[in-house]
Amino acid sequence: MKENRLKASKKKNHGGAKSRLETMLKEEEEIAELWRSYKENPCRENRERLILRYAPLVKQVAARVSSGLPPSVDFSDLVSYGIFGLLDAIERFDPSRGIKFETYAIARIKGAIIDELRAEDWVPRSIRHKAREVEKVYAALENELKRIPTDAEVASRLGISVEEYLDLLNKFSVMSLVALDELWSVSSDKLEKIALADMVEDEKSIDPSEKFELEEMKNIIADAINRLPEREKLVISLYYYEGLNMREIGEVLNVTESRICQLHTRAIFRLKARLASVLGFHH
Repeated sequence: MKENRLKASKKKNHGGAKSRLETMLKEEEEIAELWRSYKENPCRENRERLILRYAPLVKQVAARVSSGLPPSVDFSDLVSYGIFGLLDAIERFDPSRGIKFETYAIARIKGAIIDELRAEDWVPRSIRHKAREVEKVYAALENELKRIPTDAEVASRLGISVEEYLDLLNKFSVMSLVALDELWSVSSDKLEKIALADMVEDEKSIDPSEKFELEEMKNIIADAINRLPEREKLVISLYYYEGLNMREIGEVLNVTESRICQLHTRAIFRLKARLASVLGFHH
């Protein structure tokens, strides 16, 4: 009797897995057909069907961005900004390149939100000025020492204590929301803003010299990330590649959300300094 129950249970589980697989395949076919319809006829009706399908993605990205912003920033405003990014992603997306739309759209949505926040200049000018000063110190020390400077060395060059420096990092955390994708654009104006999803090869249109330049940038940024201290590298990985927010990363590493913000901000400064040193550009 026990054997019969086990067989029935296995049969039920197998049937459930098969049903879920069939549902997923059906959904993928529907999405593919939706994109085919839009690309063949980019009319308002087809575009609205895509917007409705992916609207929840905008809220997800907005929620992630909002976790690092002051309470004064309205969530509904972030969603509104993100919609423009979604529209841009729908317009530019090429299904034939073999990447998921969600992967492509997240960078566009986040970029649109951050662009609008910057346009509104929601960070005090004094904080921006101090952040630029810290960036220059990081770049100068990286150049002089030929290695990543310590907190004590950065604080000393700034003429403040380590505690004051860490407090500055907390204040800068709302500025360090810069998408990692934007670091692709630092080598020249020609590259403009390039999302990580845009790195997927498109054999139909890529110019060989441009392809070489993008590959070179990819290697430089990968090297800069690999040079980060292990904890900062982990924060970058969990935030940008695994999609965790600051609070969730804090739970993984068993530290406070404030500490994660510090690590993230410091990692961004280190990456910018490294790129400044390698590429010889200045903010």
